[in-house]
Amino acid sequence: MRHVIIGSGPAGVVAAETLRKADPAAEIFMLCGEGEAPYSRMAIPYLLRGDIGEEGTHLRKTADHFQRLRIGLVQARAHGVNAAARTVDLGEGNSLAYDRLLIATGSRPSLEKIPGIDLPGVQACWTLADARAILAKAQPGTRIVQMGAGFVGCIIMEGLLSKGVDLTILVRSGYMVRRMMNPTASNMLRGWCEAKGVKILTRTQPKGLSRKDGVLQVDLGEGRVLPADIYLSAVGVDPNLEFLAGSGLEINHGIVVDANLQSSVPGIYAAGDVAESVDCLSGKRQVNAIQPNAVEQGRIAALNMAGKPAAFRGSLVFNVLTTLGLVSSSFGEWEGVPGGESTELLDEAHWRYLNLQFDGDRLVGANSVGFTDHVGALRGLIEGRLKLGPWKQRLLDDPTLVMPAYLAAAHRPA
Repeated sequence: MRHVIIGSGPAGVVAAETLRKADPAAEIFMLCGEGEAPYSRMAIPYLLRGDIGEEGTHLRKTADHFQRLRIGLVQARAHGVNAAARTVDLGEGNSLAYDRLLIATGSRPSLEKIPGIDLPGVQACWTLADARAILAKAQPGTRIVQMGAGFVGCIIMEGLLSKGVDLTILVRSGYMVRRMMNPTASNMLRGWCEAKGVKILTRTQPKGLSRKDGVLQVDLGEGRVLPADIYLSAVGVDPNLEFLAGSGLEINHGIVVDANLQSSVPGIYAAGDVAESVDCLSGKRQVNAIQPNAVEQGRIAALNMAGKPAAFRGSLVFNVLTTLGLVSSSFGEWEGVPGGESTELLDEAHWRYLNLQFDGDRLVGANSVGFTDHVGALRGLIEGRLKLGPWKQRLLDDPTLVMPAYLAAAHRPA
């Protein structure tokens, strides 16, 4: 049996290791499309900050890890998949045959559709190559204009500021991290960042970019121009799916998979940012691009590829974000559900906020800022769909009682 994995991020690496354990005699090949050792994108902010070197981003720290497991690393990018012939096109007339295929190609940065986006000095922060380019230029006083204040945009701020740069953040909407925070939490995060010296311009989007005397000019319209040594585009990510054109796989926003992470084409599986699976709360199909989800999907897909049936119970939307030292989080249906109840606590003086969303007798969503002790209990209550009983009213009265509520609900008879 030959297993081929396209992608060497957390989903691909865990899948390869799971396959080796489940299928000791199989051939296993993993495509590394960036020409790098398998690494974690989530470690890049620590690299920017100087906490780790490049080797610290590597998912496995020993140089011969994959060789010892007889996992072949192929330094090539997939150009296509021929499902009928069971081959992966590697370009230049080369291909790799497979019996079982896992697609774990992750995401790529979204591109802004504005003039000048391809000019020198325009930079993403998604790959090790991006980090190297930023580190080569970022010095005290370097003017960086960053478009985007989503999850990625917020986690890289500390690394940038640690270099002493002059940082301006442009936010297209009125709120930072609007896909994981309500306006109250977002405004608190904005205030925190501004207090740390970050300039933030909301409801602002560049009309275009140009260069004058070697310096980028960020046109904000109405005669407003910001000079920049680096324009950092961090407006979001999209699944890497283009190479699958003509493959016959059913694709919506991601590759449609069943409970076993198998696609519409038998023998082809998907995991991570490219997999469209069901949400464990709502049952709706979605791509949930977070690392814990990718890791679990990689494991489940690998077991099924090895002939050991396993079901994915569905993903949970949750994010834990650290921005310049302030921890915030969102879980599940954090925007609430029709007919649901909610409660919140706001302590602006101490940078603390907690919002809970209920559907009947269950907690279904939450936003928090500065409440680090509640993260595990919030996830347990929401993902476990635990019935609260009398603890619902207690939480409505005092949302800080999350931990005792979780302990009580977890031991409450079904």
